[in-house]
Amino acid sequence: MKSLYTLGKFWAVLLLCLAIGNTVLAAGPTPITAASITAQTTVFLQKFVNKDGKVNYAAIQRSPQLLDALMSDIAEFDVKKAEMADQYAFYLNAYNILVIGEIVRNYPLTSVQSMPGFFNRTRMRVGGEQLTLDQIETDKLRKIYDDPRLHFALVCGTTSCPRLNRAAYVGKDLFVQLNNQTKFALLDPNYVKVDDATKMVRLPEIFQWYEGDFNASGKSGVMYVNQFRKEHRVPTWYAVEYYSYNWTLNDQKLSDAETVASK
Repeated sequence: MKSLYTLGKFWAVLLLCLAIGNTVLAAGPTPITAASITAQTTVFLQKFVNKDGKVNYAAIQRSPQLLDALMSDIAEFDVKKAEMADQYAFYLNAYNILVIGEIVRNYPLTSVQSMPGFFNRTRMRVGGEQLTLDQIETDKLRKIYDDPRLHFALVCGTTSCPRLNRAAYVGKDLFVQLNNQTKFALLDPNYVKVDDATKMVRLPEIFQWYEGDFNASGKSGVMYVNQFRKEHRVPTWYAVEYYSYNWTLNDQKLSDAETVASK
């Protein structure tokens, strides 16, 4: 009698497990959401990007699982169902991750200029579309949001780019995040180079390349910079020059080599 009871209990548990399994199968894979992509992005960045914004491309190439999973979700994410702020954050994050992905695919290299068509011909799947990096920047961001701060959030894999943030951009926090990212860049003496002795300020070339974006915001050049330098304002009468872009890869390996060479 006891054995029959035990057998019946066994079958009941088995049927329950099968029912649960069928329910999970019926539910399908976990949906891709803005929250899941930002969470994955932060995990990835904190693992492979240091506090100086340099990327460990060699380590990613050795262990590409996180990158592959993230790029897969970026490819299939249904952008149209997301809130406007989440769409903005999505394309900022997607740009930065896809830059890393394409560099890893072609690594080792010392500059993105070693990849012809990197910005304007190589198409990648983003939110269900095939887009180049230039199309993400222009069609999905600049034309829609009219926000010069995005130029300090997009990182194209070079030394002259602003520091790559180690946290993903998140829709609900985006205004504060973009302000902080812009302020960090514009207070960096290696990014905005002020020479009080010669009464000159040297700005990165993006201020020249995207002059129309900054002018549309109502302030450009030194006036735009000073919005984010309340305590270290640049005198507006200083002469302005634009320094040449350094296309060297923002690679931890190259950075370490430069540090050793300088000792």
